Amino acid sequence: MTADVDDPVAIRATGLAKTFGDHVAVAGLDLTVANGELFSLLGPNGAGKTTTIKMLCCLLRPSSGMASILGHDVEHEPLAVKQVIGVSPQETAVAPNLNAWENLGLMAGLHGIDKQRTRQRSEELLEVTGLANRATDKAKQYSGGMQRRLSIAMALVSDPKVVFLDEPTIGLDPQARRGMWEYIAGLKGNTTIVLTTHYLEEADALADRIAVVDDGALVALGTPADLKQGISGTPVMVVEAPNVTDEALAALRRVYPTARAVPDGVEIEADDVSVYDIGDCLRPFGVEIRS
Repeated sequence: MTADVDDPVAIRATGLAKTFGDHVAVAGLDLTVANGELFSLLGPNGAGKTTTIKMLCCLLRPSSGMASILGHDVEHEPLAVKQVIGVSPQETAVAPNLNAWENLGLMAGLHGIDKQRTRQRSEELLEVTGLANRATDKAKQYSGGMQRRLSIAMALVSDPKVVFLDEPTIGLDPQARRGMWEYIAGLKGNTTIVLTTHYLEEADALADRIAVVDDGALVALGTPADLKQGISGTPVMVVEAPNVTDEALAALRRVYPTARAVPDGVEIEADDVSVYDIGDCLRPFGVEIRS
């Protein structure tokens, strides 16, 4: 397949599917992502988001269907695809015994970037990610949020046209998560971004369009506003958080008066609910959100 430089579509997937034995991980997805768009795959853990990303990045061979990145077929032109993409995987992919400069240089070297351009690009990314003052420290000395930022910088050091961010804020505290949102939002327009998340508000805050997936299938597709308009009545959020005490529930009700206990968690009926605010209410009482 020959790439069309004038094609407004950066990513195409038609009937994209992946099975592992009898288990269907991805069940025939049809997706298009425009150049410069921030597109979110939203769904619970195990929905097939990461498997989809791995197929688009040529890390897994599709069982059926096809996909292309900037006109390059992911199955038949993997080298061409890898030249135009950057990937920040769900597991923070940094070398712990290397500092930020060395991690970025390692990734730039894999893409064949010369030393002068590597230095210039690394300097830019260290500044924008807020890592410049810790650039000579080994990555293992970084907090989780700093390692995530370095992982994303490594995905961007080659100046890719398409970037895949798989659960970029997983495991971050609320402050670090909001900082990461600001950083990702700053990339919109110049780079095509595919972001996977299971946080509703993350997709709402960042994405131009959202594909809701569950059990490997596409459930809904549209802009955040379109998807919210399709919901009738007051939304209900159910949070799995075992061992919610009466004291924790009382603290939560000071923020969300409709909060009520359900088996292994809480249920909140409200128009605007943030899982981060729920976590902030429950955490002082030793209650952690599972999903």
